[in-house]
Amino acid sequence: MTNPILLQDMEDIYARNVDWRELDRKTVLLTGAYGMLASYIVYYLMYLRHQKSIDVRLITVVRNKEKFIDRFSNVQGIEKIRVIQDDLSHSLNIDSRIDYIIHAASLASPQYYSVCPVEVLSPNTLGTYYLLQLAREKACKGFLLFSTCDVYGTPVSNGTLIDENSYGSMDTLDIHNCYSESKRMSETMCKAFQVQYHVPVKIARIAHTYAPTMDIQNDPRVFASFVKNIVDGQNIVMKSDGTGKRSFCYITDAVAGYFTILLKGKDGEAYNVCNTDQFVSIRELAECLTALYPERNLRVIRKVRDKSEHYTENSLLVGCERVPSHRKLKELGWNAEVGIKEGFGRVVEYIENAR
Repeated sequence: MTNPILLQDMEDIYARNVDWRELDRKTVLLTGAYGMLASYIVYYLMYLRHQKSIDVRLITVVRNKEKFIDRFSNVQGIEKIRVIQDDLSHSLNIDSRIDYIIHAASLASPQYYSVCPVEVLSPNTLGTYYLLQLAREKACKGFLLFSTCDVYGTPVSNGTLIDENSYGSMDTLDIHNCYSESKRMSETMCKAFQVQYHVPVKIARIAHTYAPTMDIQNDPRVFASFVKNIVDGQNIVMKSDGTGKRSFCYITDAVAGYFTILLKGKDGEAYNVCNTDQFVSIRELAECLTALYPERNLRVIRKVRDKSEHYTENSLLVGCERVPSHRKLKELGWNAEVGIKEGFGRVVEYIENAR
């Protein structure tokens, strides 16, 4: 881990209120392992193994083995990771022991929702089912599902905190909801396996999360696009009026949250992984980023989105302020520690150091 930001982030996560020794001599199965969020879990588990002498073993399931190896080729211990290429459309045949499963495989970007909705919902439904069966067979100590705050649908009222018991309506025929509805189904499957077979499932409902590992070249989401503008020395281009608000969580807070839920959460329950205190508008985020680099003389400009981008707006967010609450996760001893200024500053520095 030669990038100083990455090493700083690993040390940040390690300092959190988690007993990392619980992972010693344990095997973790991680799906979607080269995604923006899950890749940080790979980095962190290798950090524990080689920097903290915690003998955690890692099995990864990815759609493209070469892509995974290319991303982590410089990571110490990459040769010790077992990599399985699979799309999770059928059961996995793994003969070794598995102690924990983290199911992070999912096409979470709106660029896919209207183009390949079947591929969006498949890992959330079929993949979850087969992994739960595997967790049952292996008598796993813990199963963590990566879900989303989109499962809450349209909130009943605006401006109120959305906790884990807040649910609103959702149009099943809105193609954007191929993601949200399939995540709802995956959560229900988790609960069913927990009730009927006592599989120790926990659910992380993830809000907007950003990380140095974001793919700024191909990810059309606003935070990735804004970072690309900054590192390319371009004005930030907003493709909306910028009034929509999101709760932005930095990756170190998020990863600490995932493991807090996996190791300390209650079976069969869901926890929001978000930073309630960093609930800002898209325009505020854009202006924050340009203000971080005044010497670059960048401005925020507005542009109409090109239809060829296949970006499906989330109708659940139109005209409402959905403020996810991190209270329940805090009750497990977790805290959000990184604000958007520091977090996005780390992202930009990481990407510029890597160039």
